[in-house]
Amino acid sequence: MHAIAAARECADPDVRIRGGSRDLILYTSEHAHNSVEKGAIAIGVGQQNVRKIPTDAEFRIRPDSLTQAIERDRAAGLHPFCVVPTVGTTSASSIDPIPDIADIAERFGLWLHVDAAYGGAAALAPEFRHVLDGADRADSLVVNPHKWMGVPIDLSVLYTRKPEIFKRAFSLVPEFLRTAEDSRVVNYMDYGVPLGRRFRALKLWFVMRYYGREGLAARICDHVAWAQELASTIAADARFELSAPVPLSLICFRRQGSDEANRELLDKVNASGEIFLSHTALNGRFVLRLAIGNHSTTQAHVQRAWELIQAAS
Repeated sequence: MHAIAAARECADPDVRIRGGSRDLILYTSEHAHNSVEKGAIAIGVGQQNVRKIPTDAEFRIRPDSLTQAIERDRAAGLHPFCVVPTVGTTSASSIDPIPDIADIAERFGLWLHVDAAYGGAAALAPEFRHVLDGADRADSLVVNPHKWMGVPIDLSVLYTRKPEIFKRAFSLVPEFLRTAEDSRVVNYMDYGVPLGRRFRALKLWFVMRYYGREGLAARICDHVAWAQELASTIAADARFELSAPVPLSLICFRRQGSDEANRELLDKVNASGEIFLSHTALNGRFVLRLAIGNHSTTQAHVQRAWELIQAAS
């Protein structure tokens, strides 16, 4: 929401005073997290001005479709202002082609906000730094350490190369909040909606101090390796099929058969109380999701999960 508000401020500076939006259009993937659409609702852009761009066979934004959508809207007299690609989508952990999307954003003058809430943490490991290729060109980027860095919920980290735009969008300082140190202090109330906030950064500091970058990177590499191993096992079992690529630590799969059979399988496994699977819909079919990300998860837990899935099939 804050990134979209900053993008709106950049595109239409008078909106802060005037209110409303002048037909501003936001673009994101059809598989983007609902926080993108919620953010657009919250600041008054509106759902009808959110374009959900089609994806390819690996559930990644199609740059050609994005370009066509922008050109159509401009031809209709509308004002494209922001594009939000994802590094590690919620449903399938797909990674949108950020370099291509950055080219498009620069060409049309759109604010580029990269949602790396889940997948961005993978870049802690040198082997997976490529997931953030092109993100250095973004106007803003978010990572959620509570998703894959062992930090208790909730903690989001927002980076921006344009803090002055955030301040311009949100700063509102009545006399009772003015201090003699205003000119020397970065006051975070000026960069977002909240006035007061919890000391969320402390729990991230503890995790970073305890594990270090190498410790966090090693855990991420383990999780990806275990996911790849399980994905290979699933693919080799004729009763099952993979429903999406496995670039990170999320496996999307289903049992051969009906959606109802897969719902029953999900319920049986979760009823065991040992593990918890979630689900999504991909290509119109009910799909099971097994995510590896908890700091206490071991390879034995992943192997046990597969045993429970087989037993329930």
